Amino acid sequence: MTNHWIDFKNSDVFLIMGSNPASNHPVSFKWIQEAVDKRGAKIICVDPRFTQSASKAHLYAPLRSGTDIAFLGGMIKYILDRKLFHLEYVVNYTNASFLVSPEFKAPGQNKGVFSGLKDGKYEKDTWKYQTDAEGVIKKDKTLTDPNCVFQLLKKHYSRYTPDIVSRITGTPQDKLIEVYKLYSSTGKPNKAGVELYAMGWTQHTVGVQNIRTMCIIQLLLGNMGIAGGGVAAMRGEGNVQGSTDYALLFHILPGYLGTPTASLATLNAYNEKNTPKTKEKDSLNWWKNKPKYVASYIRSVYGTNMTLEEGYSLMPKIDDGVNYSWLTIFDQMYKGKFTGFFAWGMNPACSGAHSNKTRQAMTKLDWMVNVNLFDNETGSFWRGPGMDPEKIKTEVFMLPCAASMEKEGSISNSGRLMQWRYKAVEPVGMAKPDGDIMSELYFKIKDLYLKQGGPVSQAITKLTWPYGKKVGHEFHYEPRKVAAEINGYFLENKTVENPTKKGEFKEFKKGDLVPTFAWLQADGSTSSGCWIYCGSVTDKGNLAMRHGQADPTGLGLYPEWCWSWPVNRRIIYNGASVDPTGKPWDPSRAVIKWDEKEQKWTGDIPDGAGNPGKGRPPFIMKPDGVASLYGPGLADGPFPEHYEPLECPVERNLMSPQKNNPAIKRFDKKGVGSDLDVYSGVGSCDPRFPFICSTYRVSEHWQTGVLTRWCPWLAEMQPGMFVEMSLELAKQRGIESGDKCVVSSARGQVECTAIVTPRFKPFDIDGNTIHEVGIPWHFGWITTKDRKYDPGDKKAEVFTTGDAANLLTPTIGDANTMIPESKAFMVNVVKKGVK
Repeated sequence: MTNHWIDFKNSDVFLIMGSNPASNHPVSFKWIQEAVDKRGAKIICVDPRFTQSASKAHLYAPLRSGTDIAFLGGMIKYILDRKLFHLEYVVNYTNASFLVSPEFKAPGQNKGVFSGLKDGKYEKDTWKYQTDAEGVIKKDKTLTDPNCVFQLLKKHYSRYTPDIVSRITGTPQDKLIEVYKLYSSTGKPNKAGVELYAMGWTQHTVGVQNIRTMCIIQLLLGNMGIAGGGVAAMRGEGNVQGSTDYALLFHILPGYLGTPTASLATLNAYNEKNTPKTKEKDSLNWWKNKPKYVASYIRSVYGTNMTLEEGYSLMPKIDDGVNYSWLTIFDQMYKGKFTGFFAWGMNPACSGAHSNKTRQAMTKLDWMVNVNLFDNETGSFWRGPGMDPEKIKTEVFMLPCAASMEKEGSISNSGRLMQWRYKAVEPVGMAKPDGDIMSELYFKIKDLYLKQGGPVSQAITKLTWPYGKKVGHEFHYEPRKVAAEINGYFLENKTVENPTKKGEFKEFKKGDLVPTFAWLQADGSTSSGCWIYCGSVTDKGNLAMRHGQADPTGLGLYPEWCWSWPVNRRIIYNGASVDPTGKPWDPSRAVIKWDEKEQKWTGDIPDGAGNPGKGRPPFIMKPDGVASLYGPGLADGPFPEHYEPLECPVERNLMSPQKNNPAIKRFDKKGVGSDLDVYSGVGSCDPRFPFICSTYRVSEHWQTGVLTRWCPWLAEMQPGMFVEMSLELAKQRGIESGDKCVVSSARGQVECTAIVTPRFKPFDIDGNTIHEVGIPWHFGWITTKDRKYDPGDKKAEVFTTGDAANLLTPTIGDANTMIPESKAFMVNVVKKGVK
């Protein structure tokens, strides 16, 4: 999040779209309700289903799954046509004035695709900005040049009329206009609006562009960087932010540094490729400091016993142009390209798209290690439905790990708040903290490499890991010391110029903690395991352990409650909350303000705010210093464009001749090729699967249910797989609530209990009646009565029914992230026993 959970209390209008926080993030609703009660805030909910959040909303609008860009594109047109945008913000803080190549063509001019499409990939030469002889981007601050971003934006979304949007989304036109009118009211400087999204936006072939569309709206309205604004990511668990910060994604190192590729053989080559440059004289371009962060990371990994270049040479490199994300990994596993696999705190047999393929992929392994609290569908895949253990070669090892209350360490929530958790009880039985398992595994592997050698053995043997202490044969890692290493140290005595005060110097001793990332060095004299967390552990202690309850601004910043990255800043890009002269857009909700007497900013830690009147653009992580209405870095277009989901109930895209996102990667035989990867309704509708299906969550279960399905109270409250459908569809299919049904797709089927409810209504899509159903994704066969329990097994106290929703979902991903399209695919629903 750019903002944080408590900041919801400062909002005037909430747009809940792609999420259901009343059910899935109930604590967040405490702050939403406070805004309603104390500020008179309004809640808008846009969802295919009348959810718990919709029941709390002042305005609800239905829409067909997979049509969010059409809906939001219509709002952009509404804002632009009526001049409801925050003009001064748009001119000064976005790239609206930048001039784009006159060769650029948008989908409206180019048969539904952007210029440069070739063999499913865009060549982006025509997407570039115009520059002068010095390389400075040409601009038109009047926003009237036909090639400026603002005019291109207007032209692109001029096609998104209420009539077309309504025919695509199924949202009645009067509801569209009500939503647009209410949310666009936050374009006034004394108003603030926030959008709350979750997997309902990300799990699409246009997932990134869904979010981009909302970012454009927020920038037009001036809602980024201000109190009560932002685009709020409602994560599926409490530490998703922490997991991405620490690089549990293939393409980044900790702190969002790019993963080295095979072609970048030297550190200089890496820095040259990955460090952005700019000719914009006013831009701070903070990423120019990337070499400092990379050098400090290398030192945290390999210490001072080698040069930075030697350390870089030992770092793993990925092949250029090769995707290593979830869908690709399991596709390669299915094709026999993996020997072994660690499933660490995950349950891919249920959580990933096309569970049948995932489970079959595991049969191709020699070994698998399952690290979890309980047995699950992944660890026991070999005895699951349709499996013959006698024919499966995979050797499975189960390592029990400690629960969160049985270990200590930090957790970083969606608001970037790092909070320390303490161990309450000892782990049960043989269970160990994950860190202990990793630490012991590392020392065992290191010993083997030292004795036997092996390819690039020094990549392991030279790692710096001084935090384990030997007790018997076990190595216990020490999370508090690891937290300090993540912050970083000075590795030698050094005198450094103060990065914020030229001409002022400070002396550091070897072993001193680095105060903040501004002090990190590119010469190898500092370490930091994750530069954005530099400043979290200082000579004042571990700041994530703080629990100060002072709130000087009254905005809910609580600067002494734990610690937030970066540098304890609670609202990032808050430099955009003041005008170019330094005056807050809204003095009643001033995130930062200038103290003339003290000659400094007060309030939150300032971000991108130079001294008033200096004219520094506030979006300092962007090379050009401003936020992007036009985003030429994306794989599928610089502006979001509506495309239909790969599986959809319509014959054509009403917006253009191009039906689906042209940049997506397919895994069927028209893509990289697999006999199990099949899609329905591609090109034309498939009568076998006439209904849209979307997956979602319930309050009583968590993720795939590994923790919650074993809890009898929770299993009793939500005892099994269900399919939710409208009264009209149930009547058409002869189904009543409580009936057993079979929901099937081109990939598999799952048995469900019918819930017939008015929460779903049929959609009128361009004159055709289209039905949508919904299923939860928390279930699996492991806690059912059908499981073959061995004598030593722990049996569930209350059994659940049904298998995974992902038996149905397609292996097709977003063009940028490859996240699977689990929120819009086609199924059939029949009463069990009916053909």
